[in-house]
Order: sequence, then structure tokens, then C-alpha cells
Amino acid sequence: FFLMAGSMAAPSVGWAGSHAARVAVGNLWCVGRNYRKHAAELGNAVPEQPMIFLKASSSLRPLAAGLLAHAHEEFHHEAELVLLVGSHVPLGGLPRERLLESVRGVGLGLDLTRRGLQNELKQAGHPWLMAKSFAGAAPVSDFVADFDLGAIEFSLSVNGERRQYARVSDMIFDVPTILAYLASSHELLPGDLIFTGTPEGVGPLRKGDRFCLAFERGALSTFEGQL
Repeated sequence: FFLMAGSMAAPSVGWAGSHAARVAVGNLWCVGRNYRKHAAELGNAVPEQPMIFLKASSSLRPLAAGLLAHAHEEFHHEAELVLLVGSHVPLGGLPRERLLESVRGVGLGLDLTRRGLQNELKQAGHPWLMAKSFAGAAPVSDFVADFDLGAIEFSLSVNGERRQYARVSDMIFDVPTILAYLASSHELLPGDLIFTGTPEGVGPLRKGDRFCLAFERGALSTFEGQL
């Protein structure tokens, strides 16, 4: 999962069922509250524009057991479709069709959240980066290059129990809207990952729990993992 550069480990992602060259990862963009029922289950308002935050690239880890900060805590799992940016999107964006062409692959991941800390920080009016970004906070699968973005459905099961299911068509902000919004303020670079939001059903996840992330439509792959 990691490329070695001297004594430093640079995060990278691979391709499902392929020996194609791995891709070095840049920014980890995340979209909050992008499914109405998820916003409702946490008592949050539905945003009028994409709610963007970042995780440090050092938060990235494979789905198999690995580094995990605060491992004694109970986290909340947030299963998400993850986009791999494959080509440069300039500041100001591109036409809608070309924005979609910039997505080189799709994967599935977990936006692990220290929910108790996040609530405390929100109530105090403080940034909640430390509740979202820490070692192991972004477990991500290998990526799939053959996909139908608009048709994608995916699910998460934990210890054999189905917890989350989503249709990408149910997103509040679709993929072109997310890409255009990000590009209104930033360049998007090859290797950037975009977590596109989680559906309802978030719940507890502890170190040692086993989980399965699966594409059910729009792409073909099932990924097993363990926190």
C-alpha cells in the first residue's frame, strides 16, 4: 500500500485485480453531509453547497489491519465512494464532460470518525480536524478502472451485519458538482482522492472488527478489511 522513498513512506493506491503501476496519493478531499438521511440521523441541516474538509495523506491505510491512532477508542464508520483523480483539473474547472473524464478510478473507503470528540469540538466552535484526521482514519480499497459512475451502488457490512447501503444517484451533490466546486478554489491534481460522502447507517467500529465494502452495481469488486 505504500511506496518507499528513502526512509519515508509515501502513500499510494493500487488497482483491483491488476499489476498496473501504483498511484502516489496527494490530497484527501472529503465531502460532508452529502446524503439527506445521513444528515438527518445526526440532527444536522442539509447544506446548500458541498461541505468540504481534508484529511492528512498520512491518514490513508489499506483495508487490512494496520496503523491506527487512538486504537482504544470506539470510532464511527462512514462508508464512502472514493474517486481517484487521474488528470489535472485547473483552477476554475472544466466543462462537465471533461470533469468526469478526470476521474480515473473508483474505490471504497471508510471515513473513520471520533464522534465524541467531533461533537465536543463542534459545540465549542472549534475546528474538528483531529476527529477526522489521524493515523488510520482513511482505510481505502484498491481502485477499479471500469465503472459506470452514475449507476454505482455500494454497501458496508461489519462482522457479517449489513450496516450501510447507498446509491450514488441519491447524493445531494453529484460528482460533477463536487469536482466543479473543488476546482472553483483549488487545482485538482493527479493522485488526489475524493471521499464523496456517506449514507445513513453510520455506527460503531472498534479495532479488530471485520468489515466488507462492496460495489453492488456500476462497478465490480468486493473488498474485505479489518480495523
